[in-house]
Amino acid sequence: MPYNIIREDITKLKVDAIVNAANNYLKVGAGVCGAIFSAAGLEEMQKACDEIGYCNTGAAVITKGFKLPAKYVIHAVGPIYIDGKHGEEEQLYNAYTNALLCAKNNNLNSIAFPLISSGIYGYPKDKALN
Repeated sequence: MPYNIIREDITKLKVDAIVNAANNYLKVGAGVCGAIFSAAGLEEMQKACDEIGYCNTGAAVITKGFKLPAKYVIHAVGPIYIDGKHGEEEQLYNAYTNALLCAKNNNLNSIAFPLISSGIYGYPKDKALN
């Protein structure tokens, strides 16, 4: 399956789904999460996430995209980076894998990812890219 690495505003991409670097309680956060919630419509997105309630680290859930060009948002929870010796690599791998499975299970063909866990969760960007 082809892929491209681009630097764009994820909230403006016209794809089937964008991935949100979510927190466990699916609450609006800072960084890419805050940008996605704001662009989608903060109240609508938070209500949809509140109905789901919780998402384990390494897992992913899906909501509508609301006001975004993307039809859906897949909320994937990556790990908080401690030192790389607490299962962070496996949890990050699972977050990406489960986001892709979520897209597949919903018959989505195009998906855009941010660099999950590399912002306030502190995962080193060079390691997150591998």
